[in-house]
Amino acid sequence: MGDDSTIYVPPPSTGIDPATVIGLVCGFGLVSTAIYLGGSPGSFINVPSILIVVGGTIAVTTMCYSVREMLRTLRTVTRALFYVRREVGDAAFQVLQLAELARRKGVLALQPMVDALGREPYLQKGLSMAIDGTPGEEVEAIMRRNLQATTQRHHKSANVLRRMAEFSPAMGLIGTLIGLVQMLGNLQDPANIGPSMAVALLTTFYGAVLANMVFMPFAAKLERNSNEEAMINTIYMMGASSVGRQENPRRLENLINSILPPEDRIQYFD
Repeated sequence: MGDDSTIYVPPPSTGIDPATVIGLVCGFGLVSTAIYLGGSPGSFINVPSILIVVGGTIAVTTMCYSVREMLRTLRTVTRALFYVRREVGDAAFQVLQLAELARRKGVLALQPMVDALGREPYLQKGLSMAIDGTPGEEVEAIMRRNLQATTQRHHKSANVLRRMAEFSPAMGLIGTLIGLVQMLGNLQDPANIGPSMAVALLTTFYGAVLANMVFMPFAAKLERNSNEEAMINTIYMMGASSVGRQENPRRLENLINSILPPEDRIQYFD
């Protein structure tokens, strides 16, 4: 059980997501190794093919969305590499300490604690509403709407990446057709057959690599991170609304454990 003198603030854990880095390095490393062992790795670099696949995929995807949504997706992708890790157990322990303090000393006793929650604006906003006298039901309704809006934005970014994964092989096919047309149009010049075939084959290769090794994995990672953030914010929402309703913290503990997997459930009071 916590005490009244201090409130546990989970230490920040900011860094590079090792799983994402390991996956990218190993995936591209294996492909690069296979190319190197097969000889002539320089033949797999073709600027026209890169322009067709990368530029074409970005351009066509932008047609489906907006420039603002594309830029938001780029920012969201960087969060898959550089992240602030939060543990659900730490979040649950923190809100239970806050709820216990509010139960013993009153909601206004949480006012000095709010400023220390700068790294958790969602919880900070919920507690501020509870301290200002907003009813617990209204606190929960507002925070739930904010949570749903945030989750929708994250899923939209994942959908943008999935759409790019759909378009990149198609752009590779377009590049293949361009290369074949160029090759057939210059059969009288044997010197142009090789470069045309390179464009024809490499565009398909680039499209498959981007779709299956970049866009789809990042879309899955964004959804995974979004679900983890939604779980923690749900705990914060339950804590802030419980404080607003001035409920028994033991009930809050039971509610939190009801949404957590067995290995993450906590025993704060027992």
